[in-house]
Amino acid sequence: MGGAGGRALADVFVTRRLPPETLAPLAGSARLRVYEDEARAVPRDRFLREAAEVEGLLVLLTDQVDVELLAAAPRLRAVSTMSVGWDHIDVAACTERGIGVFHTPGVLTETTADLCFALMLACARRLGEGERAVRAGRWPPWSPFAFAGLDVHRRTIGIVGLGRIGQAVARRARGFGMEILYAGPRRHAEAERETGARHVPLEALLAAADFVVLLAPLTPQTAGMIGAPQLARMKTDAVLVNVARGGLIDEHALEAALKAGRPWGAALDVFQHEPAPADHPLLALPNVVAVPHIGSASVATRRAMARLAAENLAAALRGDRPDACVNPQVFRLP
Repeated sequence: MGGAGGRALADVFVTRRLPPETLAPLAGSARLRVYEDEARAVPRDRFLREAAEVEGLLVLLTDQVDVELLAAAPRLRAVSTMSVGWDHIDVAACTERGIGVFHTPGVLTETTADLCFALMLACARRLGEGERAVRAGRWPPWSPFAFAGLDVHRRTIGIVGLGRIGQAVARRARGFGMEILYAGPRRHAEAERETGARHVPLEALLAAADFVVLLAPLTPQTAGMIGAPQLARMKTDAVLVNVARGGLIDEHALEAALKAGRPWGAALDVFQHEPAPADHPLLALPNVVAVPHIGSASVATRRAMARLAAENLAAALRGDRPDACVNPQVFRLP
C-alpha cells in the first residue's frame, strides 16, 4: 500500500508505547511497529531484530543505537530520539552510514528548568530530610535550628552550560535576586543582556557559586568534568545540582566530598548508571536529594516531545531535513 502521494510506506519501529495521538505525524508515511510496554525498555534482542527490518527508529534515551545495532540494520535511514540529549546514539557511526539523527530540543526547556529549581530548593531547604522524618514519625519538637538549611534568594548561581535550559534557569534565578555566573565554551551575549549573567572560567565559577548547576551535554570532553579537584574548589556551603547527565560527575569523588563536608549537598536528577540501585552510596547520604531522571516529566511536555520525535522522523523519511537534526551533514552526502 502506498502512502500520501503514492509513496511507499516506510517501516518504523517505536521502542516504547506512546499515546497514539503523538504518533499521528507518522500515519501517512509509515507502518508502525511498537514495543507495547510503557514502563520497561525494549529488550536488546528484540531491538536488534526489529532494527534489521525497518527504515526508521523512534527511540528513547534508554535505547543504545550503537555500531552493533547499525550493523544489523541495513535499511535504516533515520533515528529520532525522544530526548534532547543523544549520548545513547553513536552519531559518528550514523553519519558514516548516511543515517540522519534527530532530537527534541526546545519543547522541554521550561519544564526541565522548573525541575532544576525544584531540586535546588529541595536540597537547600532540606525537604527530603524533613519529609522522611515526618513519614517515619520522627518529627522533633520545634527548635530554632531543626532542619535549618540554606537560603536561595540573593545567592550566587553558577550554570555550567548556558544553552536553552541554562538560560531558562538563569531567568528563574533572576526572579530570586541571584547573581548569575556561567561557564562554557562560548559567550551568550543576548542571555547576558537579558539576565545579567557573567561568563567566567569553570574554576572561578566553582569557587564563587553557592549553587553549581550542571547543564552541559555529555561528550568525551565533558565526561567526568566534575571530579575531586573541581569539588575541592567549591564552597563548604554550596550545593551541586545535576539535571543533565550522570556521566558529568565522578560519583565516587562526589560521595567522598559530601562526606568530608564540601560541598554542603547535592541534588541529582541523573546518575551514571540508571536506574541507580537502591544501595548506591550517594543515596545513603542525608545531604543528597535524588529523583529518577524526571527533568522533562510533565504530561504536556512528554506528549510534546513524543510528537516532535514523530514529526522529525516523518520528515526525514520524506527526504526532508528537520530543524532538530544532530548531523545535518548527512543531507549533503552523495
